[in-house]
Amino acid sequence: MELLFITLGGVILGLIARYALPNRDRHGVVVVPAIGAAVAAVVWGILTWAGLPWDGGWIWVISLVVTAVAVVVADVLIGRRRRERDEVRLQQLLTGRVAA
Repeated sequence: MELLFITLGGVILGLIARYALPNRDRHGVVVVPAIGAAVAAVVWGILTWAGLPWDGGWIWVISLVVTAVAVVVADVLIGRRRRERDEVRLQQLLTGRVAA
């Protein structure tokens, strides 16, 4: 049950990052929340296997902090990469050198 809660927390952090950061027009609606869910679930699983108790506070703090960092980094990197590729594609279209 805790895995479900932490995954939902990852989705919520992803939604917050999606709408708080400026790159929302550069990626899909569910990309960052999905990354948040996946990171939260994986980190929770790793910490559980490492022996942290699921009812302890540190597993929650570590999982949510790592997830928050991951969604911010993902949003920034995806947005930057998409902006660069869009600019290259626009120049290709404007100069007539379009590769199929």
